[in-house]
Amino acid sequence: MTPLRLTAFGAALALAALTGTGAAHAEAPTAPPAATASTPALPVFTDGYGLTVVPGATEVHGPTDFTLTVTTKQLSGKHRIRILLPAGYDADPGRRWPVTYFLHGGGGGVDDVAAAPALHTNSMITVVPDGGLKGWYSDWLMQKTAEGTANWQTFHLTQVVPFVDANLRTLSDRAHRAVVGLSMGGYGSLHYAQARPDLFGHVAALSGGIDFGLWQVRAAVLATELNLTGAWCAASSSSGSSGSGDCTGYGPSVDSDAVFGSPYPVFDADRVWKAVDPAAPVNLARLSGTGVTLYTGDNDIIDVHTAAASRTVKDRLDRLGIPSRLVDYGNGASLAPSCNGGHNYGCWAPAFADYVPRLEAAFAAAG
Repeated sequence: MTPLRLTAFGAALALAALTGTGAAHAEAPTAPPAATASTPALPVFTDGYGLTVVPGATEVHGPTDFTLTVTTKQLSGKHRIRILLPAGYDADPGRRWPVTYFLHGGGGGVDDVAAAPALHTNSMITVVPDGGLKGWYSDWLMQKTAEGTANWQTFHLTQVVPFVDANLRTLSDRAHRAVVGLSMGGYGSLHYAQARPDLFGHVAALSGGIDFGLWQVRAAVLATELNLTGAWCAASSSSGSSGSGDCTGYGPSVDSDAVFGSPYPVFDADRVWKAVDPAAPVNLARLSGTGVTLYTGDNDIIDVHTAAASRTVKDRLDRLGIPSRLVDYGNGASLAPSCNGGHNYGCWAPAFADYVPRLEAAFAAAG
């Protein structure tokens, strides 16, 4: 059967839905500090696992903060990996460190991590791989779109993770590795923890699009594919990665079925959506033995839906007997003065400030 495509009516539905939910684009961080003469020597990275480091393209943001540029056959073009090292990494060459992978939101990029300072800590390595403007942390069904080759899941899980372990002094067991993300990256973090429970012992999803049973979440994915930015720019308090208020959008438009196939639940046309749905009980069951944390507000037209998704996931985990922690901070008053309960770093930064010490304690308890 020919896959169902998004019709004009469906496109309008997706645009309308984007005003109700969407893949967040990160609020612009401040520019990183320039490197100084006292900057320690950067670790030497050797090509491997299908990744080739682009010579001369490494950006140094500070003594323990730098960005590599790599190429891979799994993705078209060049892609960046930002790495935050603990302050003692260079001075203590015999020590190995836990690793946390931070997955950014839709329309964002690796530099968004600067807006979440808690992720730059002296107790772990933080790795921020490029996830694409609308990569959805997936190997796309369609590989011949304007985006070109788009195997994001393969890039992250079978290339970036072992590449980091091979080139940095990491503790490479699951008990010392976490994956965290927000919005589109919240989907990615929960999906990756389910797809590879052997890799990740800890997962956190902030304001995540983590329930593909919600039509609003499916429609938001479609809106990113079609680059329907207008509604998002009007609704979001975090439009424009440059901080100037411009909305850079999600890159070139692609087919509405490009990432997960047809979204319509007709004759099992949406089978891929159901197979990768983080809220599906069969997928949640794979989180047994994984530390699961969810954060969400419910006080704007986006997080009202991420709250519904997070509550569904929490309820299903409870039914499965899998421990988890849900922090539903509502209008934000219980979280931080900067948080209005909306889909922005005013809430996400303090959420990470709450989560990271708990993650550090879990890493320490693992030995």
